Amino acid sequence: MSGTSSPLAWAGLVAPGLGHLLTGRKIHGVGLLLSTSLVFMGAAGFPRLLERLAAPGGPDFAIHPYVALLSYLAAVILLWWQALRLARPPAIDAEKLKTSQLAQITKQFQRNRTGVFGMYLVFALILMALLTPMLAPHDPDQIDVGDKLLGPGTAFLLGTDEFGRDLYSRVLYGARISLSIGFVAVGLAGTIGTLLGAISGYFGGFIDKLIMWFTDLLLSLPRLVLLLAIIGIVSAAGAQTIFLIVVILGLTGWMGVARIVRSQVLSLKEQDFVAAAHAVGLSNQRILLRHIVPNALAPVIVYVSLAIGSTILVEASLSFLGLGVPPPTATWGAIVNDGREYLRSAWWITLFPGLMIVLAVMSFNLFGDGLRDALDPKLRGRG
Repeated sequence: MSGTSSPLAWAGLVAPGLGHLLTGRKIHGVGLLLSTSLVFMGAAGFPRLLERLAAPGGPDFAIHPYVALLSYLAAVILLWWQALRLARPPAIDAEKLKTSQLAQITKQFQRNRTGVFGMYLVFALILMALLTPMLAPHDPDQIDVGDKLLGPGTAFLLGTDEFGRDLYSRVLYGARISLSIGFVAVGLAGTIGTLLGAISGYFGGFIDKLIMWFTDLLLSLPRLVLLLAIIGIVSAAGAQTIFLIVVILGLTGWMGVARIVRSQVLSLKEQDFVAAAHAVGLSNQRILLRHIVPNALAPVIVYVSLAIGSTILVEASLSFLGLGVPPPTATWGAIVNDGREYLRSAWWITLFPGLMIVLAVMSFNLFGDGLRDALDPKLRGRG
């Protein structure tokens, strides 16, 4: 069965999201238009990107301009493909929709309007970070590009800081560091927690007691205090500091994942398909990694999506305390820390990176709530 579309849907070929908006799909329309605006802004920054491609340096490593270019092309293809799918809907296989678990999860997720909006916000934040070399008009570390403590205006969109650096460029470059730390640290924590939780739940006995005892011990310690203690003991400089923060955040954030996976594995290992795998002589490693862990990942995906926002907040807290990424490297928390002495005279230094932190945490939380409703059968049908 093939779908039909309204003539208004073809407006999306001019600007992806416009067709969705005109045909009543407001959440999709606003979300796609948000990303489309970043693409148009990136097009205006192509001369800056070509300069960086010709002479890589400054705030970028040599690979970053190429990442921005590839990301731009991928975003253009993805956005206009979505617009074309609305204008010319593909054939719909009703039977496949009924039997496909992915299709059912997608359908359920789309019912959660706030979750869908959170997904578009997350996509826009990631796209903004990837396109930073095209969007940022100045080197974020270059001083005296304008007058010191200059307020927001046409010359400098978000104003300048106490060193005359462009705050708009610093916020954009700060997004790359803050989001990268959030994604990598949570990925590390999710991997460690999944492996330890699966081993604990599957083998039980002394191994289970030992892993859970260590997990409970770490959970009993306030995370911020634990982070401060580790960072105070281990010192690093330059790029090594970013690596150190990622590793520390990952090593102190896996406990919740481990407990979730353990509870899932305790239930799954009693299922008939695990007994059948034992009967045919499969090894414990194969049963655990190929059969049990994939079936326990749904709650982990939800937890990770929610944990990214909280990890960004923790990194911002460390930077605010002066224990995060060292200056002059821009992160949202470090910029907030730079402006705390000028809260009355130059409020914009703290306000704009603070709003970005709030937006990022809110976006990942909304997205995670939507995934939770879609992946948890007990919550399906709500929202």
